[in-house]
Amino acid sequence: MGLQVYLDGEFVPEDEAGISVFDHGLLYGDGVFEGIRIYGRKLFMLDEHLKRLYAGAKVIMLEPPLTIREMEDGIRETARVNDISDGYVRLIVTRGKGDLGLSPFKCSNPSVIIIAATIKIYPDELYRKGLKIITVATRRNNPDALSPQIKSLNYLNHILAHFEVVHAGADEGLMLNDQGYVTECVVDNLFVVRNGVVVTPPCNVGALDGITREVVFRLCSDLDEKIIEQNLSLVECYMSDECFLTGTAAEIAPITHIDGRAIADGTPGPVTRKLMKAFKEFRESHGTPID
Repeated sequence: MGLQVYLDGEFVPEDEAGISVFDHGLLYGDGVFEGIRIYGRKLFMLDEHLKRLYAGAKVIMLEPPLTIREMEDGIRETARVNDISDGYVRLIVTRGKGDLGLSPFKCSNPSVIIIAATIKIYPDELYRKGLKIITVATRRNNPDALSPQIKSLNYLNHILAHFEVVHAGADEGLMLNDQGYVTECVVDNLFVVRNGVVVTPPCNVGALDGITREVVFRLCSDLDEKIIEQNLSLVECYMSDECFLTGTAAEIAPITHIDGRAIADGTPGPVTRKLMKAFKEFRESHGTPID
């Protein structure tokens, strides 16, 4: 039996789940989404994910057809129907069916799609040995043109960067903005440790204010690790003492090489390992039960 997909209030077998070819989410990437982890039948940081989804929808003048509490109920029910104890939820709100024209005002009924499944971004070995990443040529979209805080359905910028990662045989890619500053990885936030301080690029350079990124700030406070936001150059990343990335699907993963250069001795550093351990403990005690 395949997955059951929540589609506008009904559960549909995955092979039958579909939207109109005139949906503006398909035609123009007009919509927003969130990815939410499930640990031990609990939805991790659910309130924060829903707050970001509705904030992004407000910016693009898209009104979800469900209240936040109704959306939460839909997510929980989708996880229950598919019996997901540890997995991943993809929540999507599209503008809905319109016509071939650009105008969103022709779309009267936004659609909600909820998929609950499993996901694995990196093999376990990479969490022990560390990732080898490259700097991609594709630059991050200018935040003045399209804010990275809107998790829109148009991810072409990320996909083009991912092609470079795959062709280079790397594990992830590092993206720069048009000024040459580090923004984030292709689908994850980036952190380095320099002289005992955890550093991450500020969001205004083109980085998403990630949910796991915010958890790292909380963990650093609990662990008495100093953490700051600061513009980072590639050279500063090369010369860092440690490096790691964060993301909903990736969690916290160490980076040991950038563009063929070993970070310090080329192994995951002590602060990174401490944060990885603290994150596993944190996720066990934070979550909204699906039952």
